[in-house]
Parts: sequence; structure tokens; C-alpha cells
Amino acid sequence: MSNPPPTGRMAEPLGSDALTELALDLRWSYNHAADHLWQQLDPELWALSHNPWFVLQTLSRSRLAAVADSPQLRQIVADLLSAKQQALETPSWFHQAFSEAPFSAVAYFSMEFMLSEALPIYSGGLGNVAGDQLKTASDLGVPVVGVGLLFQQGYFRQEIDSRGRQQAMYPFNDPSQLPIRPLRDASGEWVRFSIALPWYVLWVRAWQVQIGRVRLILLDTNDLANTPVDRGITSELYGGNADLRLKQEIVLGIGGYRVLRLIGLNPDVCHLNEGHAAFAVLERARHHMAEHHESFELALTTTRTGNLFTTHTPVEAGFDRFSPDLMSAFLRTYAQQELCVAFDDLLALGRRDRHDHTEPFNMAYLAVRGSGAVNGVSRLHGAVSRRIFQPLFVRWPEVEIPIGHVTNGVHMPTWDSAQADGLWETLCGKARWQGTLQEVETNLRGASDADLWRLRCDERRSLVEFVHERLARQLAERGAPAEDIARAATTFDPGALTLGFARRFATYKRPNLLLHNPDRLARILADERRPMQLVIAGKAHPEDGFGQDLITQWIAFVRRPDVRGRVVFLSDYDMLVADRLVQGVDLWINTPRRPWEACGTSGMKVLVNGGLNVSELDGWWAEAYAPDVGWALGDGRDRGEDSAWDSTEADTLYALLEGDVAAAFYTRNDRALPTGWIARMRESMARLTPAFSSNRSVRDYTTRYYVPAARAHRERTANNRRRGVEVFAWASALERGWGTATFQSMDVHADGDRHVFQVRLNLGDVNPDHVRVELYADGQGGGAPTCQAMTRTGAEARNGPEHLHVASVAASRPASDFTPRLVPFHADAAVPLEAPFILWYR
Repeated sequence: MSNPPPTGRMAEPLGSDALTELALDLRWSYNHAADHLWQQLDPELWALSHNPWFVLQTLSRSRLAAVADSPQLRQIVADLLSAKQQALETPSWFHQAFSEAPFSAVAYFSMEFMLSEALPIYSGGLGNVAGDQLKTASDLGVPVVGVGLLFQQGYFRQEIDSRGRQQAMYPFNDPSQLPIRPLRDASGEWVRFSIALPWYVLWVRAWQVQIGRVRLILLDTNDLANTPVDRGITSELYGGNADLRLKQEIVLGIGGYRVLRLIGLNPDVCHLNEGHAAFAVLERARHHMAEHHESFELALTTTRTGNLFTTHTPVEAGFDRFSPDLMSAFLRTYAQQELCVAFDDLLALGRRDRHDHTEPFNMAYLAVRGSGAVNGVSRLHGAVSRRIFQPLFVRWPEVEIPIGHVTNGVHMPTWDSAQADGLWETLCGKARWQGTLQEVETNLRGASDADLWRLRCDERRSLVEFVHERLARQLAERGAPAEDIARAATTFDPGALTLGFARRFATYKRPNLLLHNPDRLARILADERRPMQLVIAGKAHPEDGFGQDLITQWIAFVRRPDVRGRVVFLSDYDMLVADRLVQGVDLWINTPRRPWEACGTSGMKVLVNGGLNVSELDGWWAEAYAPDVGWALGDGRDRGEDSAWDSTEADTLYALLEGDVAAAFYTRNDRALPTGWIARMRESMARLTPAFSSNRSVRDYTTRYYVPAARAHRERTANNRRRGVEVFAWASALERGWGTATFQSMDVHADGDRHVFQVRLNLGDVNPDHVRVELYADGQGGGAPTCQAMTRTGAEARNGPEHLHVASVAASRPASDFTPRLVPFHADAAVPLEAPFILWYR
């Protein structure tokens, strides 16, 4: 079934198809070559919306006709189309590096995507990562298709009232004014499909967004065939109760994979950006079992190698959980009739204890059990995630929990200023972010002190102008006195050291650490000899009262007479505000409680613009920090919610600002250049910008996860799915027989400078070819553990199948450091991810 196209779109006059093509390709969100065109068409609308499609839709027919008749504008449009075509036809990094790889596509599932302020379907960090990775996939030619939800209202918009309290507003996202279009099948029909829920069906519509070489498919339930309640499933991002969240995740995971197959895509890899989309592993297995007439369990084994789960959550309590009753209300029929499994078997996939019928269903557990690989989003977060998920791998050492990491990066062309873009292009070339970045560091170091400082001063001046405009507007909207609005134009000094702090206001991020001693902060800002100015922005979730109280505290501080003109709170923190802040601030401040910042990307965005960081040694900064690129808080240890440590770190932060930071910025040479500050700028830009760009992170995902996952999936499904059947039979046999295996005895003796271990065990019902006996010892000095396979020497029929295993190790460590263990083994399986069994001697 299909619906007609959305109303409100006027018939296109001659020549406007070219403008439509440009406006509906979100490549414009980071390639600003067309900005001048949209500005010429309607300067006011462009300044207010930064949405070419909205500008184009709003223009009169006569104005559009004038564009078509203007030789100058026609030439601009022709040049833009030519440049776009050339970019699409230029051989990409992926094509050159993996031309022979067995690879069709990666389906990238995420609850939110931050692509542009013109498409407000994002909240923060998760959407930032998703949007930047889609843009980078386009730049590098990685065949990715995004899958998400089209929210009618998206995340809330923020207003600060006269009492300093946050107010949440939910403006409607009119699809006809968003840079999207209906997704159509080969026959031209708008893709519309149903998901069977108990007692009724839910109708889902599909839209598409173009981002260069890549497209994003968005699903919504605002279909007239649905009840009013179900039309609102895709209303708010991260709003509503558990019922709404579960239905959103059903649409994202089950509906998301279903729509791919409806339009003829059969991706080799499904990348789950957080556990919200975990139901996709079920739907992928369902399609496989239907096509090959096999059981769900076998289908899941066969398909899981092509699934990748990226977790962003630093605390176990952060995962989505749903009660058994709620799961039953919406997924019992799906389990029994479409997966052909008992409902309790489905619930077991999302439980720590598969047999505890009272335990809630955990989406992250389903994602782990349904994937062939799992990763965190920084080196530290990988370690934290191994600790969080250890209960799924009982008795396995934490270091061996099968979770790796790919540290996030940001899409530098999205976040750089026009001034920074010009400098980088001069030094490193126009295509600098589309290859391997091998020469970027060396080339950037060629920038002169004068050029770097000119960049910093120009960007700071632009930020000050933005603050004037934005502050005056928000004061006017609040009904402030005329004199307060006029005073906004005198806020900030274009020459003063400018600090930025903007993020979600949640207690673990400690957004008020800077306010620990407000009088001391006021003195720092108002120092006449070395003044500073501070921009604050951020939202607290509408149901987070503590976070909202933190905002109110900042508003009270901003209104103090002794800091007037030196600190502002910019309301309604969105992508546009973030863009201007990361371009203009000299120093970005980040103060989370370690290790609760899984990665953090806000500080990465200042790198390309020459901004520096002072941050807790958490997330990405734990990897990036060095004394010559910025400043660090903390001692690299986890302190929890220790108020005394908060006080210590606040004092450290104040001392850094008063001392090293102020001295580096205000100590000038005979040419009025702060050479110490510029030296840090150069090192930060040269070393950290390429290392923490999404170019690097997407290349890491491609080489370390996507290509191996695609290859493993194709191998497991080849030859009538022979390897999938073998692995399933292996894992099933181990599960049935594992409890019958026992260690019988161990003998250790010295042989020269080596320890010789002899271990006798009874494997019971376990096939000896399905396992391996190893000697294990913990790592020393932070190093990797030692793990050596033992050799099976024979079998004896003594009380069952007994086996003798032998190994020798160097006597450089005591024999007592080593412990024999029995672990699953299969050349084509991921252990312990696909077989979490382990048996230790004693």
C-alpha cells in the first residue's frame, strides 16, 4: 500500500530540479560551497533556518523563475552540480583499499542522527557520532545505509524563564519543510509496511535523507491508518514511558531491518549503535530462517557474525530494560508466530540469568548475544564495558571479556570554521579528510605562529558577534527590559581568553564543578590584568530535576553584577550553537566523573579550530592528553561520587585557570604573540585532529570490524550454510554436555628451567575436538595474560573418557601462577562470545 506524497510542496518551475537536487543532499551541511547561493535566494530565511530545502520551499514562484533566468545564478548552480558529480565519481578510499572485499553494505542503526540543525532528530553525543559517521562514510566511500526514526517533535527545545528555570517545548517537525523525501520502491510506490502486534497491526512509513554517497532511511508511525496513540510512537526522542520506548525500539529494530529487505537491500553487516536497535538481530534471523526453512536458533548462529554492537553506556544501569509483562504485551506473538520460539526463550536472550523469570529484559544483553563483535567507544570505555558485561561470561577473566574499542571521532569538515577550513586547505589540500591522513600532521606543522594566532583571533571575534546576536534575541523573547537587550551588544571582549562549557546537564558530568566556589570563579573572570569570559550552554532532560537545578544555579551566577558581561548562558543548545562555540572558544572545559564519560566528543570539535582542552582524564582525553597539547584534571583513578574529591578537583581547575592557562594565553612576545599558547595549538591541531577525526574512526570500523564481519558472514552462509550448521551443532553440543566435564588431577614437576604440567580430566559428554585445555596466568605489570595451549597425549577408558594434557612453561614465574582451564574451541567461532563456557582446575 502507499500514500500520496506530502502536501505543501509546490510544483517545480523550470530549472528548479537542480536546486532541489542540491537542497535535498545534506552534503551542504558540511560542504559550504552552496551557502552563498541560499543566502542570495533569501538572506533572512537562510540566517534563521540554515535549511536550503525550507528556503527553496518558501520562495515565491516568481523568485524561483528569476533564479532560472539569471545567468550568474545558473552558473553557480551548474558549478555546484558539477563539483558534486565529480566528488561522487572520484575513486574513494574504500574503493581503493577494499576493491576485492566481499562486501555489499553496512546497515547502521541508531535511535538518533545529528546531521544538521535543519533536521532536528537528535539529542546529543549518540546522534553526533551517528551523523558524523554517515558523513565520513560518504567521504570515504564506505557503503553504509543509516536506519533511524523520524520524530514529529524530536528532542525538546529549551527556554529559560524569568526565574532561571528550564522550560521544555516540543515544536512540530513538518516533514514537508525538512530536507527529506518519501522512500519509494522500484515501482515508485511510497514504502509503507506493517508490523504485527498482538491484536492489531502497526503501520510504518519510510523516508530517506541523502548525504553524498550515503543515504539515511527514517521511519515514522504518523500514519492515518494508526490509532492516535500509535501515531505518536515516533513523536518524542527519549520521551514517554517504557511502553513508548519499547514500541519505538520495535519500529527501529524490527521495522528498520524489514524496510531494508523491502527495498532489496541485504546488508552483510548490521551495526547497532547502542542497544536501542537490538531487535534488528531478531528480525535478521527471522528473514534468514524464512528463506532457508531452518530454526530460529540456527538462523541466529548463522547471521550473528554479521552483527556489530557498539555500546556507549558507561554504567550498567544505563541500559534499556523492559518488564516481562511489557515484553509479553508487544512481543509474545512475534516470538511464537514469527520466530517460532517459546516466549521465555526470547526473554532468555535479554537476561543475565536465563532462568530467572522475574528478571527484566535487557536490550544490551540481547545485542551482545546477537552479535559477532562488541566494542566500546574509547580505550577506557572498552575496559569499563568488559567489567559491565562480565556477568554474561561467568568465571571468565575480565581482561578476556570479548569487547574491544574504537575511540570515537568527529567529522572535521562539519565542525571547522570558514577560517580554519581555509588554513587547513592551504596547508593540507582540499581532499585532506578523504584519505588516510598520512601527511596531515607534518603539513599542519608548517603553519606560522602569525597564521595560527590570526585564525584564533578571527574565530573568537566571530563567536563574540554570535553571542551578541543570540543573547539579544533570547532576552527579547523573554521580555527583558530594553536596556538589558541593548547591553547584550557589549557582552564579551574579542581579545579576552574565552572559555566554553556546553553539554547535557546531568549530575555525572558535574556541570557545576566550576561553580564550586562561585566567588573565586567571579574573581578569575573579572581579573583586569588577565580577564576571561565564559560561555555556558546545555539542556537537562525534562524529567531530570537535579539537572534542571544545576542550570538554575548557573543562571543565578550569570545574573550576578560582578560577572555581568563576562559569562553568558545560551539557551536551546543545538547543533548550530555547538558549531559556533567549538569554532570560537580558546579553551574547552570538560569535568565528568571518571569513568562515566564513555568517550565524549565535544572537546574533539575544538581541535580543528585551534581550540585547546582542559578535561578530566576520562574517555577520549585519557588517550589524547599530553602536557604540550592541553591540560588535565584528575589523577587517572576512579573516585566515584566523592564530594571531597570534587572539591579537590574544583580547586585544581581554578588553579589551572589562574596559573598555567592564563600565563600561556597572556604572555606575549615582542610581536604580541602568545608563543606558548600557539605552540600548544600547533601540537593539538597536528597530532590530535587527525587522531580524533571520524575519518580515523570509520577507517578503524571498516578494517577491524566491517570487512572481517562481512567475510565471516559470507563464509558462514556459503555452501548451503555449512559452517553455520557446524558452529550451531558445536555450540549446542557444548551446552548439553559442559556440566559433565571435570578435572581429575594435576601434577607439576621441574625440568631444568621449565615447569612441566600434566593435567588429567574427564570430559564426560564433551567431544574432545570441541575444546582446548590451556595454562593461564594473569598478566604482570599491566601486561596481557599468559595463555598456553596444552597438548592432549591420549585417552583412557577409566570412569569415562579421561584425557591427559601436558604443557611446559618457563620457570621465570612460580608454577603457582598458572592454572589449567578447559575452554571451548572452534576455528570458525568467536569464543567466549558464542560459547561462554569455562572450567577451571579447582
